[in-house]
Amino acid sequence: MVRMHRGTIVTDKPLLANLGWQPFFQQQLSLDELERVTPARVVEQHRSFFETVTPTRTLSLPVTSSLPPLAVGDWVLLDTENKFIRRLDRKSCFKRKAAGSQLAEQLIAANIDTAFIVCSLNEDFNLSRIERYLAMVKAAGVNAVIVLSKADLCDDPAASCAQVQALDSMLCVESVNCLDSDSISALLPWCRVGETLVMLGSSGSGKSSLSNALLGVDRQDTGPIRESDAKGRHTTTRRSLFEMPCGAMILDTPGMRELQLTDCGQGVERAFADIGALASDCRFSDCRHETEPGCAVQQAIETGKLEERRLNNYRKLLREQAHNSASLAQQRARNREFAKHVKRVHNERKLMLGE
Repeated sequence: MVRMHRGTIVTDKPLLANLGWQPFFQQQLSLDELERVTPARVVEQHRSFFETVTPTRTLSLPVTSSLPPLAVGDWVLLDTENKFIRRLDRKSCFKRKAAGSQLAEQLIAANIDTAFIVCSLNEDFNLSRIERYLAMVKAAGVNAVIVLSKADLCDDPAASCAQVQALDSMLCVESVNCLDSDSISALLPWCRVGETLVMLGSSGSGKSSLSNALLGVDRQDTGPIRESDAKGRHTTTRRSLFEMPCGAMILDTPGMRELQLTDCGQGVERAFADIGALASDCRFSDCRHETEPGCAVQQAIETGKLEERRLNNYRKLLREQAHNSASLAQQRARNREFAKHVKRVHNERKLMLGE
């Protein structure tokens, strides 16, 4: 419960910080809410309810038509009867276009401080996939750490780390063996009290094994990868937020075989900042980096300073997010028009019936 002490908002339970409570959320509480609200964090999503936690209990929040879209990691305020009041503004939010042909936006996680982008050091190692996740993470304004898992299965982990580091000299890159506690300790500097971490990556990358290692207990199921192509099977079936012994929170997510980007043009630009820097030296301001004379980007490819693969992936992600963003915006506009139509018909019916 939240209360006032000498004009300052304080909490009765210091454990609230262990759930990820930070000044950013505390400052959103009004004076009127101080004595009557309980902050609760969404830790798991089910079909008909959200599971939330407070420092003293676990509560179910039923999914209703009046409930706003929620994601695991959201903070909500509950009244004295544990009923929903409102959702607090998010510090960050990860989202994607829903998988398949469905034209909808899917929330992945909210209020994340650091994202562990997990990629295994086997045949499934993929720089373009890492760049895709980086674009989403940078669009959310979240710290990114590239975690190269299964280092024990790789003959030369340092070489793979160097490939990832070449994407951005400022990237944090760590290679780990999820079964070795000494190896995992390299990630502990990001696991501070009040911080929330998220595991992102494809199936079989080792996210659940890494989560279990950091939690110090097997909370998530793990499974073998296919020997034929080193790809994994879905073992984590839902997004779950767990409290770590150190006081941080960690969110494990199901493997995403399809991460369709949306509304993250700035994230793509930030993930490929080196290309933007090169483009500023092109002879023409509208250079398409193809066959134009004086193209600094093409020159960098010729000299080996830039990989052609990276330029192709940059173009691909820009096209994809622009297409998805436009399609979703059109869908939202159609939904708004339909809602207005339904409301107008309802009001006209009330007038006809004299209600």
